Amino acid sequence: MANTHHMANAIRALAMDAVQQANSGHPGAPMGMADMAVALWGDHLQHNPGNPHWANRDRFVLSNGHGSMLIYSVLHLTGYKLPIEELKNFRTLHSKTAGHPEVGVTPGVETTTGPLGQGITNAVGMALAEKMLAAEFNQSGHTIVNHHTYVFLGDGCLMEGISHEAVALAGAWKLNKLIALYDDNGISIDGKVAPWFIDNTPQRFAACGWNVIDAVDGHDAAAVSKAIAAAKHSADKPTLIVCKTAIGKGSPNRAGTSKAHGEPLGAEEIKLTREALGWTAEPFKIPKDVYADWDAKVAGKAREAAWNTAFAAYKAAFPAQAKEFVRRMKGELPKNFNQVAFDAVVAAHTKGETVASRKASQLALEAFTAALPEMLGGSADLTGSNLTNTKSTPAFRVDLAGDVVKTEDGSATEGASRIGRHINYGVREFGMAAIMNGVALHGGYIPYGGTFLTFSDYSRNAIRMAALMKQRVIHVFTHDSIGLGEDGPTHQSIEHAASLRLIPGLDVWRPADTAETTVAWAVALQNANRPSALLLSRQNLAYAPKADLGDISRGAYVLAEPSEVGIQKTHGVIIATGSEVQLALAAQKLLAERKIGVRVVSMPSTNVFDRQSVEYKQSVLPQGLPRVAVEMGSTDGWWKYGCAAVVGIDTYGESAPAPVLFKHFGFTAENVADTVHAALLKA
Repeated sequence: MANTHHMANAIRALAMDAVQQANSGHPGAPMGMADMAVALWGDHLQHNPGNPHWANRDRFVLSNGHGSMLIYSVLHLTGYKLPIEELKNFRTLHSKTAGHPEVGVTPGVETTTGPLGQGITNAVGMALAEKMLAAEFNQSGHTIVNHHTYVFLGDGCLMEGISHEAVALAGAWKLNKLIALYDDNGISIDGKVAPWFIDNTPQRFAACGWNVIDAVDGHDAAAVSKAIAAAKHSADKPTLIVCKTAIGKGSPNRAGTSKAHGEPLGAEEIKLTREALGWTAEPFKIPKDVYADWDAKVAGKAREAAWNTAFAAYKAAFPAQAKEFVRRMKGELPKNFNQVAFDAVVAAHTKGETVASRKASQLALEAFTAALPEMLGGSADLTGSNLTNTKSTPAFRVDLAGDVVKTEDGSATEGASRIGRHINYGVREFGMAAIMNGVALHGGYIPYGGTFLTFSDYSRNAIRMAALMKQRVIHVFTHDSIGLGEDGPTHQSIEHAASLRLIPGLDVWRPADTAETTVAWAVALQNANRPSALLLSRQNLAYAPKADLGDISRGAYVLAEPSEVGIQKTHGVIIATGSEVQLALAAQKLLAERKIGVRVVSMPSTNVFDRQSVEYKQSVLPQGLPRVAVEMGSTDGWWKYGCAAVVGIDTYGESAPAPVLFKHFGFTAENVADTVHAALLKA
């Protein structure tokens, strides 16, 4: 019989010792949640330390990621490849035990947490993916997708506004396999939370359609385990378990105080805590019997082996679905993807339609969503504006019993269940973005979601987290400039393109026509380890004729030489993106009338172009030729290309029809031509 008291104290000791050695960190949360971890990981969690990527494992998310020593301790104790040396190296350079948990760095960590509220929201995405995959792939007598998503979260997560978005959607989607354990200790950095956090959390969750198990003693592992067992029987609701705890449990002088939150306990207090806990082992030493109680390697291997046997039977009965499931969980695109992309780009080029790039995006999506059943779309209450829905992606819905509604439409492997693949997120941009991160982290789907570009501000930190975690998440941002017109400066993007381009690891595309938009989608789908953002116009854009489609995927290419308008010598270069490419082409013609020859370069993605070879970049932007950039947005980012001038906008917009605004802010062919001419005279 496992000694749960000693199991919990092992976590407390490791947390105290690691934070003390690093002289940095948060010991209070791990010490307070230790018994909760014993209950979950000891009695319920379906996992295999020998294979952290087993498809049917339960997902565990530490939303209050500052308590990272909790998960590091448990991963080490249960048998993951996280040796005690890594715990000793807590918060040091290149260790596997960073200050906050990082996916892809530490085996067993499912998502990078730290920005409070996003962990619980990631977990909603994971639970959603599980529910949808189960509906899509499980067959009568063959259940291959069947696991839970567990979250530990604290007061800070619940104070962040994103938690409201996530909790509401989890209830609406009836994610009954989502179980959240609330570390209700009443303490944050500034002290007791009562003066500024008076929410009735159980009633709030109940109002959002959750099952609530209230007032559980969070230091009684048996009581917590019993609550988890009850939560697993919920048929149509996610569950919140409210665990009453003391931060820094076991510390004689700091338990229950904010002093336990974010600093080492100190050598003397650690000594006193060891005595109070009856823990006699030296720092970073765990008794053999405690290791034995925690060890999950044998049980985990047996769980996965049983699932492998079940999957083999599934594969024998449904070979096509089994092959598709494996492909999608690996994140591999269909073998015919390159042909699908090639055909879509050529079709766009051949038709040469004049449409808004948001419509061009929908046209591309029609091809890609039909070919890729893993594409999971959505919009933050702007579907009719973002155009993220297609014939292959009817609305995702659940019925009153909590089951995913099957449709006659949709796209899936022949014989598999057909489900809706377009999500109505409601007006919840931040929640949408972080849920998409969770979906991508779970595996099986490639999420994309839309809103107006100006509202990327709401979702920005989740976009940053996708880039940090190297997840294939695609953001569709429409109404990308003052070109949206009468809605005015609150909705008109100015600094947003430049701001998004500054996020390391994020590809930002601002395509000029249907071909560029289709290429942007193809590249975004191929980038398995990188998120992408597509910035799309509300207004129609004429197709820009081009001799070659091959270089669009390089982020920038030569669209038109001066010889195409009758000038043999090249005097300068105009760089343009999106809707301004047409301005550049019109200015090129006006300059030709003045006997001035300019090359027009379309640069749909500065990020992608910047990764190209020096040789390619110089072939597009030759040295010695003055450059002028044209984009309806902040000018700062363009000076790095050695521009002599930038036609941009560094103020907020105005409320008026788009043509009036273009003239008012100088986005006319005449002004671009005059700006280029003036720059050449100064050169």
